[in-house]
Amino acid sequence: MIQRKTWQRFGLLTLLGIFLSWLISCTPAPQSNGNTLDFWTMQLSPKFDAYFEQVIDQFEKDNPDIKVKWTDVPWAAMQSKILAAVAAKTAPDVVNLNPDFASQLASKGSWLDLDDAIDQADRDRYLSNIWDASSLNGKTFGIPWYLTARIAIYNKAIFDEAGISEPPKTYAELATAAKQIKDKTGKYAFFVTTVPTDSGELMESFVQMGVKLVDPAGKAAFNSPEGKAAFQYWVDLYKQKLIPPAILTEGHKRAVDLYQSGEVALLSSSPQFLNSVKTNAPDIAKNSVAAPQITGSTGKKNVAVMNLIIPKDTDKAEAALKFALFVTNSENQLTFAKEADVLPSTTESLADPYFSEVKEGDDISQARVVSAQQMEDAEILVPAMKDIKKLQKILYENLQQAMLDRKSVNQAITDAEKAWNQTVGT
Repeated sequence: MIQRKTWQRFGLLTLLGIFLSWLISCTPAPQSNGNTLDFWTMQLSPKFDAYFEQVIDQFEKDNPDIKVKWTDVPWAAMQSKILAAVAAKTAPDVVNLNPDFASQLASKGSWLDLDDAIDQADRDRYLSNIWDASSLNGKTFGIPWYLTARIAIYNKAIFDEAGISEPPKTYAELATAAKQIKDKTGKYAFFVTTVPTDSGELMESFVQMGVKLVDPAGKAAFNSPEGKAAFQYWVDLYKQKLIPPAILTEGHKRAVDLYQSGEVALLSSSPQFLNSVKTNAPDIAKNSVAAPQITGSTGKKNVAVMNLIIPKDTDKAEAALKFALFVTNSENQLTFAKEADVLPSTTESLADPYFSEVKEGDDISQARVVSAQQMEDAEILVPAMKDIKKLQKILYENLQQAMLDRKSVNQAITDAEKAWNQTVGT
């Protein structure tokens, strides 16, 4: 009897379990954040909060099944945060990076390959030379967003005092102007840092002078006639005391200080810098004029690119791609470029009169037009590659040794070649 009741209870429990299983299977699963995109930008809040709120609101109206959670990360914190997030597979679905840093993770296969994901019509909206900046080993890892291109800002009063009517256009002309300015005014024409951890402007000048930094295998290619000539160019300027000795120990900020104090005649910077000069050195600002950036025999011009990246491990790749293309479409890029005083990366938005018309008496608009006109020749001068900062350190340290007469130019560039090749593949 006890056994019979036991089996009856077992049968009842079994039927109850089957019923509960059926009930659970027919009940919709609770919604998580599966339809929410995580979007990270780099140091754009709070200044552009209203802009991003409007863009996100519009995207969510157009795509009611997708929500966007926006997080802005300080510039200094982004590298460590995204590295940790990618390693933990908790990376945002869309993240704002520059090609230099993004390429470090691209070399590890961390980003979604966009070549098959984006059709040619979408791709053709962007400047082709800018699109190529977010590629590594033939694979596209990023969508171009906003751009900045250096210009030369020169102090016309110093040039006039030196008897020079136009600013130099090339490094060869810069060397001639530097001697004339030093002889006539006692001031320096230019400051470019050789501090290994600071600006890459000097390394970019090598490329503008025709130097190939690395070969297709990543090995050093700079130990060439062009490379030796570039080393010799900067060594000569230093030894002839035509550039400040502080280039060995101080970074680009020192160049800014010297320009604003009237001790340097020319500064390589962005159009936005003119606003700072007006605030910090109004007398210098009155004599500051924008000109195209200095280049070498190649005529190449520098551009800095910010892009949007989609991690390979996202489970929302389709929605993430749709959002990234929406943020970077021509309409949104034009609006953001005007608000942020940067350049857009689509051909349609760059064709807007805002980037070609100079307002009378407005030196900021003149600088913006000068910067925009360079986009036809602009490119990322240093290719996306792993350990680019190591290459910069090796080149700068050996260049410093040649400047200080501790090595000949030939020895310095040979030692740099050996040091770099030892890092390749490690």
